[in-house]
Amino acid sequence: MFASNSENSPIKEIIGYSYPKLYTGKEWYIGFNAFDPASGNMRRKKIKLNHIEKITERRKFASGLIYRLSKQLENGWNPWIEAENSKAYHKFKDVCERYKNYLQKLLNDGNLRDKTHYGYISMLRMFISWNDARKVPITYIYQFDMMLVSEFLDYIYIDRNNSVCTRNNYLTWLSTFDGYLVQHSYTKTKATEGITSIKKNGYKKEREGITDKDMIRLREYLEKENKHFLLASYILHYALIRPKEMSWLKLSDFNLAKQTIYISGAIAKNKKSAVVTLPAKVIHLMIDLGVFNSPNHYYLFSENFCPGEERRSEKAFRDFWDRKVRRVLKFPKTYKFYSLKDSGITAMLRNCDTLTVRDQARHSSILMTNKYTPQDIQNANELLLNYEGKF
Repeated sequence: MFASNSENSPIKEIIGYSYPKLYTGKEWYIGFNAFDPASGNMRRKKIKLNHIEKITERRKFASGLIYRLSKQLENGWNPWIEAENSKAYHKFKDVCERYKNYLQKLLNDGNLRDKTHYGYISMLRMFISWNDARKVPITYIYQFDMMLVSEFLDYIYIDRNNSVCTRNNYLTWLSTFDGYLVQHSYTKTKATEGITSIKKNGYKKEREGITDKDMIRLREYLEKENKHFLLASYILHYALIRPKEMSWLKLSDFNLAKQTIYISGAIAKNKKSAVVTLPAKVIHLMIDLGVFNSPNHYYLFSENFCPGEERRSEKAFRDFWDRKVRRVLKFPKTYKFYSLKDSGITAMLRNCDTLTVRDQARHSSILMTNKYTPQDIQNANELLLNYEGKF
């Protein structure tokens, strides 16, 4: 069925079905047309009713079925897609729930980072909310197509006025969700195929190191407000241990005699076990806080960042930083909790050799460590100062 305002006006709406009707005679049936995407044409669908013996019951059943079929067609149901792939007719929200359970399982099995899980769930929630607010929201999962993805990305980038980086992050997530749908036979092809990231010309990094002046302000504030979060900040800054790894640290991982922290490969980002140095300044704060009075099996950071039996996720560090620290100290948005590690590496490079800093940061190469080298200590290679070739 096609609808337009006049013969010469562009087609305003294309409806890929006709409403079902009851046909009587020698053969009673409900008939309607629906677009078959496989053939590219409208096809006739017949539902026979002769098996219902009584005429009154036949009419009553037909009336109810016509009503239900009409609603389904209006919501995007397609009998040919259902016949070709029964999973394509699953409700969109039901599939989203299964996807959430899938992500939770990946997280529980250690195959997904806390931060990634939180980000994916947050983006999925945004996508569901956006769909619900549309004039005609999708109902069935087969309606998840390229046009829908493009509209949603425009909403994120243009309507919500988010950055290129945020838009690209949503595309990355949509691609993983899309892959889940194909892998589990909800759809046959990826709707995100052909949609590309926007190049970030002149893009400015959203995280920067914290100045010495602001580091002093931060320490003074945390000494009064939450010394256990100050300890978390010290471990990130001096031991260069990532927030997720910090969230898994137990008191048994610390060796005071050797001044070391053991990072198990099970919690390390690179999956490699390692030992890093624990500076005396950090040990003194831990002793002042009575951290080692707790049992060895306690997590270092539990409720309110104190030692405890219950592990807190890495998100707890970011939340306290964003909602409390950054807001009270009026730090710029570019000051992230992770900025403490950036600043720590930069400060160490002013006082230690690159190999020492590389090992403390557990970088895979010196090249990665060198990215943090301040400009004012980037000197010429002395071996080349008086070098002369044959030329």
